[in-house]
Amino acid sequence: MTPLRSGSNSSGISEFLLNCFVRSPSLQRWLSLPLSLLFLLAMGANAILLITIRLEASLHQPMYYLLSLLSLLDIVLCLTVIPKVLVIFWFDLRSISFVACLLQMYIMNSFLGMESCTFMIMAYDRYVAICHPLRYPTIITDQFVIKAAIFVLARNAIITVCLPILSSRLHYCGRNVIENCICANMSVSRLSCDDVTINRLLQFVGGWTLLGSDLILIFLSYTLILRAVLRLKAEGAVAKALSTCGSHFILILFFSTILLVFVLTHVAKKKVSPDVPILLNVLHHVIPAALNPIVYGVRTQEIKHGIQKLLKKGW
Repeated sequence: MTPLRSGSNSSGISEFLLNCFVRSPSLQRWLSLPLSLLFLLAMGANAILLITIRLEASLHQPMYYLLSLLSLLDIVLCLTVIPKVLVIFWFDLRSISFVACLLQMYIMNSFLGMESCTFMIMAYDRYVAICHPLRYPTIITDQFVIKAAIFVLARNAIITVCLPILSSRLHYCGRNVIENCICANMSVSRLSCDDVTINRLLQFVGGWTLLGSDLILIFLSYTLILRAVLRLKAEGAVAKALSTCGSHFILILFFSTILLVFVLTHVAKKKVSPDVPILLNVLHHVIPAALNPIVYGVRTQEIKHGIQKLLKKGW
């Protein structure tokens, strides 16, 4: 444990130490390569997607603007978590300042909520496109996307700001070693000698209120879409409609599944290695970010053609 220096907060702590698989050096070495590749893939794929949508005029449509928002959120989440984890793996630089730790906590909580909310709005976009196609151009407009983006940012930025504020007001009584790779709310709060019931309750209620409500609305949208698709009589209409929203549903299902697995392993932490939920938490910030642009690029013909056109121009 490093000596604590005063002047940064009421507890006199100026930095934390992230114990990121320090008991398993071999695990650090094995993880560093795939994690680096996933990080580079996420950054590169999302950058290509953003550039393609920006430069290809045929992609200047509400659905692709929402996809651009998703890519931006993925990039920020990756940059907030993965570089620090890799620095720990490669150089054993485990220290993180008190302010940087709270900032990372805030970005992780707010941007994961923003990503979930963006998935919800994209599900609504597909619902309107398939269930009310004639009204789609009047409902899903550029103004709708702007208002939706403001809602996504404001809702999650405001609601999650309480977590780092509460953590900053705790007294840490000399302990500054976080048993995690990231500054998760409860990993930081449990170092305190204060009562952290409010922190725990806010994390639980806020998380399930935001993510839970999003997931309910997402699956409601796809239930209505499926019901509408099964009623289509035109030849090939069912396959086309399912293909249109298939990529969306795959990514949302993966996002939800990995989050559910993380929650279950955290609840059953006495029966699994403590490293498992920590690893899942790290992977949840990079695997969806790497998969999102790839799945959309493979399954969406317009994006695939846009990327091909840009590559031909580059040559």
